[in-house]
Amino acid sequence: MTPFGEVNDVRVTDRLSFEIKPPYDDARSGGANGRREDLAIDAVSFAVEMNMREKVSGKFDFVPRKQIIVVTPTYNRAIQAYYLNRMAQTLRLVPPPLLWIVVEANAASFETAEILRKTGVLHRHLVCKKNMTNIKDRGVHQRNTALEHIELHRLDGIVYFADDDNIYSLELFESLRQISRFGTWPVAMLAPSKNKAILEGPVCNGSQVIGWHTNEKSKRLRRFHVDMSGFAFNSTILWDPKRWRRPFSNPIRQLDSVKEGFQETTFIEQVVEDESQMEGVPSDCSKILNWHLHLDARNVPYPQGWVIPKNLEAVFSVK
Repeated sequence: MTPFGEVNDVRVTDRLSFEIKPPYDDARSGGANGRREDLAIDAVSFAVEMNMREKVSGKFDFVPRKQIIVVTPTYNRAIQAYYLNRMAQTLRLVPPPLLWIVVEANAASFETAEILRKTGVLHRHLVCKKNMTNIKDRGVHQRNTALEHIELHRLDGIVYFADDDNIYSLELFESLRQISRFGTWPVAMLAPSKNKAILEGPVCNGSQVIGWHTNEKSKRLRRFHVDMSGFAFNSTILWDPKRWRRPFSNPIRQLDSVKEGFQETTFIEQVVEDESQMEGVPSDCSKILNWHLHLDARNVPYPQGWVIPKNLEAVFSVK
């Protein structure tokens, strides 16, 4: 669709971004129903197939990018819109294909759907229907809802758990595409006192994981010392166990029955057997690619007058 010139004048990158860039309207299409999901799957698959077809034909020296599947649990709070918009602005800068799976608890809010619709990021808006008795388990069940969705629809890509209140570099998302099975990297975070930064994650020799950074005595019994935002894995592990020679075909899920802080290690133990099946990202794990700041204000009510139920009945003359 070019106003001037021939079709051959269009660059490869322009055609690729055109195929995957237009988002679908979750609020109007009914959220994550069958019709909506089928459309999203077709859009992602078509872009990848085009890349591969052009490479085989010999017309372009182009290597297809792996799809990144970003999973973000969210919930209603005073600065939710700020976090989601900040996250969306980062994801908009990541080259496609990328699919953002946002999961809410109990019900899909119109406000969240409206924010996602305006982001321009290819997304799916899911709802976790599980009755959660403990508020600490909310993120666990929301991530499991996304894992079930990925497994059910056999989405192919690199799965990354990215909470909306963390800070991410663009280099991180490019590094995710280098992962074959399971990748991990160090994450910087503020100490509970908020007066110093601490590091948690792998110690690497090249891309080989040889040890772990850990700072909390209460968590030294963990097998793998990784933050939830400090690892990513190939989605086919969820729905193609034979490919990875997994001894068990049980669904891989996060556990709500373990002590807080042990969700990461118990999940990773289902994905890999030991460090030999891990990849350090980037090489030598020498860069900090994301921050976990723990700055979310808890129990903060919405400011009075934030939401106005109807327009104010006031008229001002402009002079």
